[in-house]
Formats: sequence, structure tokens, C-alpha cells
Amino acid sequence: MQVNRSDVLSTESRLRGSIYGLLVGDALGVPYEFTSAAELPEIGLIEMAPPVGFRRAHLGVPEGTWSDDGAQALHLLKVLLDGDAALEARFADGLQSWYSSGELTPDGRVFDIGIQTQEALARLTRGVPPNQSGPKEERNNGNGSLMRVLPVALLPADDDSALIKRARRQSLPTHGHTRSLLACSLATLISVRLLQGLTFVRALDEAQECLEQTTVKAERNELRILLDGRLDAPNGSGYVVDCLWSSVAAVLRTRNFEDCVRCAISFGNDTDTTACVAGGWAGLLYGEDAIPLRWREQLQGKHLVEPMLERLVAKCG
Repeated sequence: MQVNRSDVLSTESRLRGSIYGLLVGDALGVPYEFTSAAELPEIGLIEMAPPVGFRRAHLGVPEGTWSDDGAQALHLLKVLLDGDAALEARFADGLQSWYSSGELTPDGRVFDIGIQTQEALARLTRGVPPNQSGPKEERNNGNGSLMRVLPVALLPADDDSALIKRARRQSLPTHGHTRSLLACSLATLISVRLLQGLTFVRALDEAQECLEQTTVKAERNELRILLDGRLDAPNGSGYVVDCLWSSVAAVLRTRNFEDCVRCAISFGNDTDTTACVAGGWAGLLYGEDAIPLRWREQLQGKHLVEPMLERLVAKCG
């Protein structure tokens, strides 16, 4: 097995690094959301506080605040810490609590939500079952379930098939199209291999091979669409295929956490989500201590995260 040079990292460091990497990437990208790559500051100036004169997104949101990406990932982690039973229903309840009362947000305020997720939550309110509430049309392939899927890989599972099933189940309440389910599955297979200490290239290759071998015939065309996305230039958009491969590009083009999340943001557009996905992977690769201390200190809401991380490490570390 090919492993990282950082294979001496403890499982605890990778676990904590993954969640804090996701949250820091998300929070770092928040001020730059909806901005094209050409309009962004120089990459070395990307910080929690944008340069003077930059027209930041989400005015009034404190620096270091994670968005819907981080909040939904924490809700998923909270659910999975208690097992897979009734996953869709329990997770849907958590999403509704987040949207209605700001649960697991740093300041109790929801300031960002995807159109598709909002539609799915409305369907849940109308009584649509949580395994059917996620819209399933081809146009319904935003990155809203990909951005939060990382915790799926952090809790023990019997095998890759169980992980794939878990990744798909967490997507269903908001994103039911096969393309989104496959993207979440591929991201999960990458993440679990990074947790085991594989290099990113090896993790990506093995994850893709596994998904190709296990995907049923009826979904093979969708899998090909997903995998062909790696041929396109990263654009950092909200489309699930582009988000996945933009995040991959950010990891492959860099060699440390700081450069990785800045690279993810430099693609522009849905900057918080690209940096969220890439940041979670970078946290798994490089560990908690590789996340710059200044960013960890600037991150809001750590009191919400630590109790869950203690439980996660106790289960898996």
C-alpha cells in the first residue's frame, strides 16, 4: 500500500484535521462566494478578512463563520455518531432544525442555502418521505450533498459497499439524482483511503476503480458523465461534477493545507464549497496541525465542534 510521507500522523490528527479542514475551508471561502476568478484578490491575499476594498459576499457575517456547508456536515456527523439506523429521517430532522433555528451554526443564523436544498426542505415539511424528498431531475445536480458528505467516511463501516450505501442515503433528503449519489460515493471512497494513509493520487485511483466495479449497469452512463468531468478545467461552480473535480484539482496542485484551500478559492464562484470539500481532504492528508493556527483561532463556533470530535475520536481513534 502506497502511503503519504505523513503516514506517521495519528488517526486522531487526521479525524480532527478533516472536520476542522472542512470548516476552515468553508469559512475562508465565504467572503469570496459568487466572485469570478478574475475578480478575486491575489491568491496570497486570501484570508478570513478580505483585502481592503474587496466587495465581500454576505455582509454582516463575522469573519471565520462557516456556512450551510459546515452546518450540514456537522449535522450529518451528529447523526452518524449514533449509527446508521433511520439515517435519512434523522438527518432530515437535523436539516430542518438547522434551517428553522440555526442549529449548529456559529451564531444561530442561516445566511446561505442552496435553491435545491430549500425546495427539498419544503417538500419534507409537506410530508414527503426523506428518502424521496430530494429532487431527481437532471437539473437538480447541485453540490449540496457533496459538500457535507465527508463524515460518512470517518465512522467505521463493514466495507466499501456499506460506505457507498451510507453516502447515497445521506444525499437522498436533498439530492436524489443518480449523478449526485455517485459523486458523494466517489468522494467518500477517496476520503476513507486518505484516512488510511494513502496518497491522494492512490486514493483517487482506487476509489474510482472501486466505484466502476460496483456501479450497476443502469447507472453506468451517469458514472461516465461524472468521471469525464475530470477533463474539464476547474471552474469552482455549484454543479456537483465541477465541484468534485475542482476540489480534486486543488489538492493535486498543492502540497500543504494553506495552498490547497487558497487554490480552491482561486477558481472563483462557489468558493466556500470548493474550499470546504478540498479542505476536508487536505485535513485528512496533512492533519490538524497543518491547518494554519491563525485560521483555527479565527474560526467561530469551535465549542459546537469539540464535543462531537471527542466522540468521533473515541469511536475511531
